[in-house]
Amino acid sequence: MQTIRQLPDLRDTVSGFRAAGERIAFVPTMGALHAGHMALVAEAKLAAPRVIVSIFVNPKQFAPGEDLAKYPRKEQADARLLSSAGVDLLWMPPVEVMYPEGHATNISVSGVSEPLDGAARPGHFDGVATVVAKLFNQVKPDIALFGEKDFQQLAVIRRMVSDLDFDIDVRGVPTQRDDDGLALSSRNVYLAPEDRAAAVALPRQLGVAARAIEKGDDPQTALTAARASLEAAGFEVDYVELVDAASLGAPVPGQPRRLLAAAKIAGTRLIDNIPVADPE
Repeated sequence: MQTIRQLPDLRDTVSGFRAAGERIAFVPTMGALHAGHMALVAEAKLAAPRVIVSIFVNPKQFAPGEDLAKYPRKEQADARLLSSAGVDLLWMPPVEVMYPEGHATNISVSGVSEPLDGAARPGHFDGVATVVAKLFNQVKPDIALFGEKDFQQLAVIRRMVSDLDFDIDVRGVPTQRDDDGLALSSRNVYLAPEDRAAAVALPRQLGVAARAIEKGDDPQTALTAARASLEAAGFEVDYVELVDAASLGAPVPGQPRRLLAAAKIAGTRLIDNIPVADPE
């Protein structure tokens, strides 16, 4: 596996892949890799003969007071994992390469970026869209893979790719979970054992609410009950919402729906989501 930190070197290597007629699958990450990331890598290896993974902790998607400074960084361990998995190239640029002095362009995706995490974390998705657009222009992949755990992020990226005519197949990969159901996340390492045990209430209550809605119960009643149960478990809830899976707006009869939640426990913010079928 090559590890590259400078843009001219990346472009030279990608040009070599292209000259050989090889398709490229790309997995963008912020590092601190876990089994969820490695599931994306496994899908990427099935999708194309060349796999590129990026590690870049993007300052533009962190608001003041968020965890940019303490976000887990494990570059050497991550590189070993990716090399063992058969990744061809690790793109690991420093901040000054991604955002050189004078950088003044930001991308904002309206609509899907505005509710949910967009409301709770103003500016977050502008940072996501900007860095992903830059990564796409740098790596020039045929296929890009993202986890469905960050469901709104996936929707934002799909909208951006469509609107800006990127010729990239964006694929979502199902959320990977621990045995107790908690979605895998790099931020889970922040949790003390007792908080980690309590955190399982998040996927559990989403499941309870989804089953109630699928049985025909009033959605708002189910959402209110889920919020109350999470608060009783020690969570500070940002949102628990049932939305249309494509637009992230109000559910549309007959269209796929998604139940999304974000909540903090012991100061650590977790997100999760699950599909919700039509009433039985």
